[in-house]
Amino acid sequence: MSSNSDAASSSVIEVEETLARISSHKGVEGILILSRDGIAIQSTLSEEQTKIHSALLSQLASKASSFVETLDQSDELTFLRIRSKNREVMIAPDKEYILIVIQNPDI
Repeated sequence: MSSNSDAASSSVIEVEETLARISSHKGVEGILILSRDGIAIQSTLSEEQTKIHSALLSQLASKASSFVETLDQSDELTFLRIRSKNREVMIAPDKEYILIVIQNPDI
């Protein structure tokens, strides 16, 4: 039983270290980890921003994944990058989670 709790605490530490590493990059303004259903699991944004961004970006990731599959049934979306004048949003979907990083690329 303790090996399960050790593995869980080890993965929590690994997630925390990964978030800290990503956050340390210049220009990073926010990080979200969502379930595939768009539910925020962890976020460095405010509660209001987290709700808005989670809803919109999970839908976008889902639509982009569907689009990639219509091009080739054996393919899958691995990374999506959106750049505007002021921000860049990077979305990395996985089987269970979606990692989202929002940054200001000019910093």
